[in-house]
Amino acid sequence: MQLSHRCMTGSAVFDEPNLVSSAGLVPVLVLAESAGLRMLAEQHLTVPTDKGANAGWKVTSLVGGMVAGADSIDDMRLLRHGGMGRLFARTYSPSTLGSFLRSFRFGHVRQLDAVAARFLGGLAARSPLLAGAGTVLVDVDDTIIEVHGYAKQGAGFGYSKVRGLNALLATAASAESAPVVVAQRLRRGAANSARGAKWLVADALKTVARVTPGRSVLLRADSAFYGRDIIGAATRAGVQVSVTVKQDVRVKAAIGGIAEDAWTPIAYRDAVYDPSSGRWVSRAEVAEIAYVAFAARSKAQQVPGRLVVRRIPELNPNGQDGLFDLWRYHAFFTTSSLDTVAADITHRGHAIIEQVHADLKNSALAHLPSGTFTANAAWLVLAVLAFNLTRAAAALSGRQLATATTGTIRRTLIVVPARIARSARRVVLHLPRAWPWQQAWTLLLRRACAPPGQGAT
Repeated sequence: MQLSHRCMTGSAVFDEPNLVSSAGLVPVLVLAESAGLRMLAEQHLTVPTDKGANAGWKVTSLVGGMVAGADSIDDMRLLRHGGMGRLFARTYSPSTLGSFLRSFRFGHVRQLDAVAARFLGGLAARSPLLAGAGTVLVDVDDTIIEVHGYAKQGAGFGYSKVRGLNALLATAASAESAPVVVAQRLRRGAANSARGAKWLVADALKTVARVTPGRSVLLRADSAFYGRDIIGAATRAGVQVSVTVKQDVRVKAAIGGIAEDAWTPIAYRDAVYDPSSGRWVSRAEVAEIAYVAFAARSKAQQVPGRLVVRRIPELNPNGQDGLFDLWRYHAFFTTSSLDTVAADITHRGHAIIEQVHADLKNSALAHLPSGTFTANAAWLVLAVLAFNLTRAAAALSGRQLATATTGTIRRTLIVVPARIARSARRVVLHLPRAWPWQQAWTLLLRRACAPPGQGAT
């Protein structure tokens, strides 16, 4: 690519009142309105009147700004350029939105959680989120959002040795769809991974039951969430679990009781990097044994299931073959009815939640913009609202972007320049000719504007 000789550098003028840089917000905010975002915020938020007046409009503005790429309060200025005032009403200034966020208290954040759960149900009714009839996979994990400066309430050093705040998320996905976030909490940076997780799991499973009634659910988590409270919350909800266990004495004894002929070789689709030896490993074996979790507790608190164990060769660091095989073992507890190999493959899919963490951190969670903890907690919920809304928009635009990242969806569907014109008293958007994703954008607009129940057709 080369700059055209006809382009005279230095001749740019910012004077066009009929241009917008994010025309994709039109179908996206139509979808948000039809899914009830503004109405839900008005119904559930009781932020003080002096700061919380028109809460529904302010929540919609914040979510719309995040969908368009804002990752700080100051970035909300992108809602007030060119012809945005002709397309959207009530585009608030960053100072007004910042004051609104700082007025939140813990109870208001929980009210916003309720808005997020119900809004996801509205989106699922209008787009093929969590499509299909198979098992819904719910993943739970936390991540550290790095912060800088000493004015951030609750900031601290957690397990990653990075100063920040701890975000606990639960996602839901199916074999036919990309994950969406079904529950979220912001915690102090030094919080233990499992702190408050049983309440988040309970909320997440309620949301999944509301969005996908009647479908089986499998909860997946790593060893930090292996505990009676969390697994108990899942079993009480009638949900199967698949949770990594720590190698304590009892687990090691159970692994030692597996017969040698019980191991089944499995071939990984891709090789697995072994950091201890610095090599790639593509050979592993799996086996299972009956196991009762929390056997030391009362009968009512015990959970029967099985221990699925994967072992991989322990390679010699200097590359020499050993006299006999040495193995490293990775075990997880499950109550699912999947066979051994399928259970192992399904459990390893838990890593998909790391992609959601990365996606959020590359979008609205690139920063936690306030020094006030509750404002940042509200910002996390709003980021989740924007994430799920963006995911629903991608699902409505066709298969090409159904599993794309937020950055890709924003670049192809949202941040599309347009010129505003009027024809027969109607606003017409003139978008770039030969836009590569024209078909997907047009499909999104048509489906977002369709009556409820017809959006995915």
